[in-house]
Amino acid sequence: QVQLVESGGGLVQPGDSLRLSCAASGRTFIRYAGGWFRQVPGKEREFVAAIASSGVMTYYADSVKGRFTISRDNAKNTVYLQMTSLKPEDTAVYYCAASNWLSSSAGQYAYWGQGTQVTVSS
Repeated sequence: QVQLVESGGGLVQPGDSLRLSCAASGRTFIRYAGGWFRQVPGKEREFVAAIASSGVMTYYADSVKGRFTISRDNAKNTVYLQMTSLKPEDTAVYYCAASNWLSSSAGQYAYWGQGTQVTVSS
């Protein structure tokens, strides 16, 4: 089992930045790819970004490319999502997840955190 806990969400204004963290415990997180997804009420969970277990490869949704950066510190068992130039449409609950493969499909992720709310509003 891998336990994931997100933190860093909050209320920010358009154009602001925010960094989300995902702390992992349990099985060695270094073996897993890490992903971030987001969800708003009434919509399906949406892929945001993913990072390979080594941290060498990353993958982004077109909607966040150039604004969000995913990274990881395997010594700390933590994955980060640095978000810049935030827009109101980025408002969602953000979830961290772990998978055996680098993927944009939520179905490939076996482990999920509880989520952290990000609200972008003036």
